[in-house]
Amino acid sequence: MPDMLVKLYELPEWQQKEGELKKKGIKIKRAIPPEKARVLDWIEEHFQKAWRSEADVAFAKSPLNIFIAYQQDEILGFACYDITAKGFFGPTGVSEEARGKGVGTVLLLKSLAALQESGYAYAVIGGAGPVEYYKKICKAQVIENSEESIYQDMLI
Repeated sequence: MPDMLVKLYELPEWQQKEGELKKKGIKIKRAIPPEKARVLDWIEEHFQKAWRSEADVAFAKSPLNIFIAYQQDEILGFACYDITAKGFFGPTGVSEEARGKGVGTVLLLKSLAALQESGYAYAVIGGAGPVEYYKKICKAQVIENSEESIYQDMLI
């Protein structure tokens, strides 16, 4: 999977989409430390152990570099940024039940906006899985010859 580059100074509006989710009872917020164990367990259960490790680093930052989506008491998704490498977005994931509702889009755009607020002009989506999705949502461009990426020699 290639890395992708995003111009943070050309991000689409996301606040309206977040408002639409709120009307459906879905909230997206920056996680807080007391939620760490539950969020990390959820990530490992629904995705992979390596993503749990990256998210664990997000909980060590101040402010935390992880957003979570939830409805009532159920976690629906998460997104990390500025973790594995400076200016990187990811990992991110949304539960199967919540896919297609815009949760991932708001998590993505809110994270990219946070990178922009931190002073970055560009972000890298590391090892981007759904390339066409990222092209559509935030006009991300594939970085040539980046298939091996920073993750190439990762021990799993």
